[in-house]
Amino acid sequence: MDYLYHYKSPFGPLTLASDGTSLIGLWFDGQKYFANTLQDKAQEKSLPIFKQTCCWLDIYFSGNKPDFTPPLLIRATPFCKEVGEIMLKIPYGKTMTYGQIAAKIAKKRGLKKMSAQAVGGAVGHNLISLIIPCHRVIGANGNLTGYAAGLAIKRKLLELESKKNK
Repeated sequence: MDYLYHYKSPFGPLTLASDGTSLIGLWFDGQKYFANTLQDKAQEKSLPIFKQTCCWLDIYFSGNKPDFTPPLLIRATPFCKEVGEIMLKIPYGKTMTYGQIAAKIAKKRGLKKMSAQAVGGAVGHNLISLIIPCHRVIGANGNLTGYAAGLAIKRKLLELESKKNK
């Protein structure tokens, strides 16, 4: 059974999802691919994982870097999980390009090259926004490209993080 909880962020409402133990989803309401991996009969319920995630979100939206990560369960392909693990390592207030992520995966796999477009697809399908910081992934020239919740929100998130680093 999957469970849902709602959080009001300064940038719009969020929906959190859990399998009862771990966080399996975190989306801006109405974003692209919203809740696309949930079981059909998800129900609203207050759970400890939601309380922990709300604490993380409160810290984050106050302009501070949370010093913990709630338990996560990534329901995705092995490639998407690999991209997600790299995104989790992007420091607060910093960015990484799709090409840099592709190069890391290529190196790890012993390949000469990996498609930045394939990485872009995996980033775009990130199930746990904010905590797995897909908003920190940018285009090769520093351009803000693609964000399932829209570029305006991506820009606001990056601005929120950059204020703390000045």
